[in-house]
Amino acid sequence: MRVALRGINTVKKRLSNGRVARYYYHRETGARLEGEPGSPEFVASYARAEQLVRERHSTGVFASLIRDYTMSPEFKTQLADSTRKEYLRKLTFAEIEFGDLPIAALNNPKVKAPLLAWRAAVATASGAREADYRLSVISAMLSWAVDNGRIDTNHLKGFKRLYRSDRSDIIWLPADIEAFMGAAPLAMQRALILALHTGLRQGDIRKLCWSNYDGANLTLRIGKNQRGGQKAPLVTIPCTKALRAMLDGMERHSAVILTTKEGRPFTARYFGHQWDGAMTLAGLEGSPLHFHDLRGTAVTMLAEAGCSVAQIVAITQHSLATATRILEVYLSPTRHLANQAIAQFENAKATEFANQLQTGAQKAQVRTNQKG
Repeated sequence: MRVALRGINTVKKRLSNGRVARYYYHRETGARLEGEPGSPEFVASYARAEQLVRERHSTGVFASLIRDYTMSPEFKTQLADSTRKEYLRKLTFAEIEFGDLPIAALNNPKVKAPLLAWRAAVATASGAREADYRLSVISAMLSWAVDNGRIDTNHLKGFKRLYRSDRSDIIWLPADIEAFMGAAPLAMQRALILALHTGLRQGDIRKLCWSNYDGANLTLRIGKNQRGGQKAPLVTIPCTKALRAMLDGMERHSAVILTTKEGRPFTARYFGHQWDGAMTLAGLEGSPLHFHDLRGTAVTMLAEAGCSVAQIVAITQHSLATATRILEVYLSPTRHLANQAIAQFENAKATEFANQLQTGAQKAQVRTNQKG
């Protein structure tokens, strides 16, 4: 007899081959249910999810610590909405693996070994970046637990990461931009111009409305700056001539600036699909460039134009510390910067003495030339 299981979410996804796949999730925990409904695998994974619910409402185990952390004021008010969603997703994976682990065991330094072993297994299955992210979220929770007197020590603090990303040389060069602009659909070209001239993230660009534009500036609330459901402060970004020319020349068929052919706002998934297609059309499908690298490219271009970090911050709305970190990641030692530096060295009053230095041989040659 088939038993009706409650609290299941069904998600449909269209695959690259056109087939529609169905995925099933336990509603309360968010855990993925394996197999097809009615199969032994499905029933077993449902039972595991229900066990997580019971553990979550018990005390003294890892699952209850997750519950308390995600219900805490710190979690609800100090993290951006998108960050909270990602943390919940990562903690669901951790709960499945360690849900019944006693909280007291977290004080034992030996607990680090199984956590790192799990990270290694995740790295094999899903990549080093995902594995590090899951462990870093657990570490954030453990730090909260220390601050709130739940455990004595966070044994994951400062763990060595598997994933290393150096994108200092991965910026959009003029040839890349020219290739993209020559082949991409109009909406994607507009997205590139918006990103390059504002340094905004994709999420903020997709949500830009005509009401944010007054003919000279873009005024908006940065999505990443929203905390605990509270609105982010308004920021104003002056528009360059090129950006104003693009915006002023566009027809306004919708409240949002960037729309699909049907005049609808882009979802994150559909935008990503369209962007990947545009990269292929431009011959950049094998390139390491991402949309997000336009943000770093914008910061790099401002720096190469001679802008100070404080001036860059006025455009991108980063903190000074964050802007400096971005420059450390993205601002590679380009020839243009080197030429700028030498030109300033040669023309600055403070370096005049150094620029007049010559060796004895050079001075002798000058005297010889003068006699001749």
